[in-house]
Amino acid sequence: MGETLAEICEAAARLILPLWRSGLTVTTKADESPVTEADKRGEALILEALARHFPDIPVVSEEDASEFGAPEAIGPRFFLVDPLDGTKAFVRGDPHFTVNIGLIEHGRPVAGAVVAPPTGEAWFTAPGGALKRRDGGAAQAVRVRPWPTGEALALVSHTMKDETARKLAEQYGFDRREPMDSSIKLCRIAEGAADIYPRHGPTMEWDTAAGQAVLEAAGGRLTTPEGEPFVYGKADQGFRNGWFVARGGA
Repeated sequence: MGETLAEICEAAARLILPLWRSGLTVTTKADESPVTEADKRGEALILEALARHFPDIPVVSEEDASEFGAPEAIGPRFFLVDPLDGTKAFVRGDPHFTVNIGLIEHGRPVAGAVVAPPTGEAWFTAPGGALKRRDGGAAQAVRVRPWPTGEALALVSHTMKDETARKLAEQYGFDRREPMDSSIKLCRIAEGAADIYPRHGPTMEWDTAAGQAVLEAAGGRLTTPEGEPFVYGKADQGFRNGWFVARGGA
């Protein structure tokens, strides 16, 4: 399934990319987050493709949930879709935004794909691991790297204050940090280019599901800060996430 999800994400990426840095109109949603025509067009393509390939699996998608409200209940198996994660970066003209589809089964992400439109990179789950390809080319296996003592790199939000970053470094033991938007952070850890992503702030389930599926397929993990499993399908909470920490190898 992961490769099919990657193909759908890649198609959405081809639709979105020409709108990047094009001066398109940005509107503000009820939660004060930005939304663009790229978000809406990408979501429409993804929803149509998922309905065609997987007609029996329901979908919870960011823009649909924002406009019409998130479902009040959901079954044990469903897709989570974020057609453009990192809209703020997209609007700024930065390259760190992604297209995401994750499959949830009984509260856990079991398959997923993430595509970065500016670079053509696609990460996706596969039997026995995680794969990466660029511009639809040959896929290569990716794997988290062992924790590099003294050189551990954390990926953090652009808006993180220095004081907060220092506290997180003390808590989690990383040595360097790099600001980055969107679920690409999870994929960089999955491919062994970074080591940890602590998120002590708000996110939504569609922000993390696909990236977590890829990260765990590559040997990493995403848990609560206390090390407990990170659960999906929280319809009663509007599909909001709590704090988490994503890690590569031990």
